[in-house]
Amino acid sequence: MITFNYETDFKLKDEKSLENWINKIVIDKGFELGEINYIFCDDVYLHKLNVEFLEHDTLTDVISFDNSLGKLINGDIYISVERVEDNANDFKVSFDDELHRVMIHGVLHYMGFKDKSEEEKEEMRSEENKALSLFNLEKK
Repeated sequence: MITFNYETDFKLKDEKSLENWINKIVIDKGFELGEINYIFCDDVYLHKLNVEFLEHDTLTDVISFDNSLGKLINGDIYISVERVEDNANDFKVSFDDELHRVMIHGVLHYMGFKDKSEEEKEEMRSEENKALSLFNLEKK
C-alpha cells in the first residue's frame, strides 16, 4: 500500500497512476510492496530531519527511511517540493519529471540500489531513467 501525505499546500495530480507505476516497478524488480509512505514537505521540514537523523546540515530533495524486510518493501520517503522545483529548473526538466525521479529514487534504495560512488550513481540514474520511461509510456 502506498500513502501520500502532505505537510505543505502541494498535492499530487494523479495519486492512483503513481501508485500503480511504483507498484509495477517493485514487482518487476522481484520485490513485494508492503507499505510506502510519501511525505511531501518544504525545505525547512526536510532540513530538520536531515540534521536530526542523518547529521547533515544541508538542504536535500529526498530522504528515505528504509523499513524493508527481505523482499517486502516498506519505508517513509520525505520529499521537499521546494528542492524538487529548484532542481527541475537547474536541470532544465519539468517539475513532474524531477518529482517522479525522486519518488522512485527512494524506492530503488529500498531494493538495494546505492548512490555513493560514481559507478553506483550511474546505475541508480539508469534505473531511474528506466522507471521514468515506463511511467511516460503508461501515460500515453
